[in-house]
Amino acid sequence: MPSIDIESVLLTLPALLIGLTFHEYAHALVAFKLGDPTAKNLGRLTLNPIKHLDPLGAIFLLIFKFGWAKPVPVNPFHFRGDRQRGMLWVSLAGPASNMVIAVVTVLLWKIIGFQKNIVDGILLYIFHINVILAVFNFIPVPPLDGSKILAGLLPRRYSHMVFVLEKYGVVILLLLMITGIISMVLIPVVRLVEMAIASLVGFEALQSMLYFM
Repeated sequence: MPSIDIESVLLTLPALLIGLTFHEYAHALVAFKLGDPTAKNLGRLTLNPIKHLDPLGAIFLLIFKFGWAKPVPVNPFHFRGDRQRGMLWVSLAGPASNMVIAVVTVLLWKIIGFQKNIVDGILLYIFHINVILAVFNFIPVPPLDGSKILAGLLPRRYSHMVFVLEKYGVVILLLLMITGIISMVLIPVVRLVEMAIASLVGFEALQSMLYFM
C-alpha cells in the first residue's frame, strides 16, 4: 500500500472537499432541474461537504489518488421527459463540474502567476484532483458515473445490461484498484487531459511543469 505523505494529505484536503462537493452538488442540481426532488429533500442539494463525503471513498482518494463521494440519490421516475436521457445528464453533471473546476483553476493560476509558495501547491492539487475525479468517474463500472453514462448512450434494449453489473460493481472496482489496472489506464489519461487543459488555457509555464513531472 502506498505510504501517506502528510504534506500531500494537507494539500489534497482542500482539493478533495471542493472536487467531491461540487461533483455531488452538480448531480443533485441537475436532477432537481429535471423534476426530481429526492436529493433536495434529503439535504443533498447543498455545498456543505459533510453532506457528501463517503469515508472509504475519501480514504482511497487520499492514499491512491482516486476515490468517490456518497452517491446522490436520484429517482428518474420524477423526471420530466425521457428517464434514460435524464439519467445521462445527471450522470454527466458530476464529471463535467470537475472539469469546469480544473479549467477555472488553471485560468486563475495563469492570471496570478506562479507564487513560489503554498498557493501553487494548493492550486496544483485542486487542478490535479478534479481532473482525476472527472476521468475516474467516466470508467463504465458501477457505481461510477461512467456506467450510467454508458447506459444512457446505449439503445434502450441494451442499456439494462449495464445495470446487471450493479451488485458486482464495487468488488470489480476494488479489484481493479488493488491490482493496479486502473492506475495503468488512469494515469496516462489524466496526464493527457491535464496537458490539454494547460494548452487550451495557454498556460505555458504549467505545460512545462507537467511535462517534467
